[in-house]
Amino acid sequence: MKTLENHIILYDANCPMCKLYTKTFVNAGMLGSNGRASYQNMPTEVCPVVDLHRAVNEIALVNTKTGQVSYGIQSLLKVFGNAWPVFKPLFGFAPFIWLLRKVYAFISYNRRVIVPAVNKEDDQLQPSFRLGYRVAYLIFSWLVVAMVLTSYAVHLAPVVPVGHMLREYFICGGQIIFQGIIISMFMPAKRWDYLGNMMTISFGGALLLLPLLGVGVFIALDAWIYIACFMGVAGLMLLEHIRRTRILKLGWLLTISWVAYRLLVLALIYLNN
Repeated sequence: MKTLENHIILYDANCPMCKLYTKTFVNAGMLGSNGRASYQNMPTEVCPVVDLHRAVNEIALVNTKTGQVSYGIQSLLKVFGNAWPVFKPLFGFAPFIWLLRKVYAFISYNRRVIVPAVNKEDDQLQPSFRLGYRVAYLIFSWLVVAMVLTSYAVHLAPVVPVGHMLREYFICGGQIIFQGIIISMFMPAKRWDYLGNMMTISFGGALLLLPLLGVGVFIALDAWIYIACFMGVAGLMLLEHIRRTRILKLGWLLTISWVAYRLLVLALIYLNN
């Protein structure tokens, strides 16, 4: 693997995900040992050439010899293209680049709700908020979570009645609306940050259920095993919800309403069967 010499990639020091993948670049030898730095503490020699406001949203890669700066997906493709030249033709294919730009923006503008970070009070370098990308993230996570839960619900019968094929879509979508109303009533400024974090929790819970669904394809398991695993995942989700609301400084109200909604839905499922 070829190292991209004389380049520094600038990451968000408050983004655990950004720190992880840029550190991986260095550890894998894709960048030099001094090939990464946070834009909050960037080296003085690269300051004049970097558009800092753009770098907050699109990771910057600086050529320390020429002063040339790449941003966003172009920065990543430059690193990957140097490490694996065989992929360079693909990285020059316009439709592929367009798709990657959309995926990159989707992740970048939602990175603080995918992996939460405790922001310092004096940190003025915050990612821009794009409502369209946040709504897209909510819709994407809603569809994935509902799809997984629809498949999982079949294995809970007869302990938990199997409902309409769209039941989980209504339940998951209803929680977004319910919690959105609650937070809009007392802290509307954090509405989209909270909803993004909440759906990341649901998305993570759905991913944790996938292995058992895979096992169930080959081995018939008792419904109580599925229920026990579901309750375990729900417990982890509750703990994560508490942790994230603390980071957002939202108190206990949203955790209480989050639990109350789920209990209400469970009660309605049994009452209607």
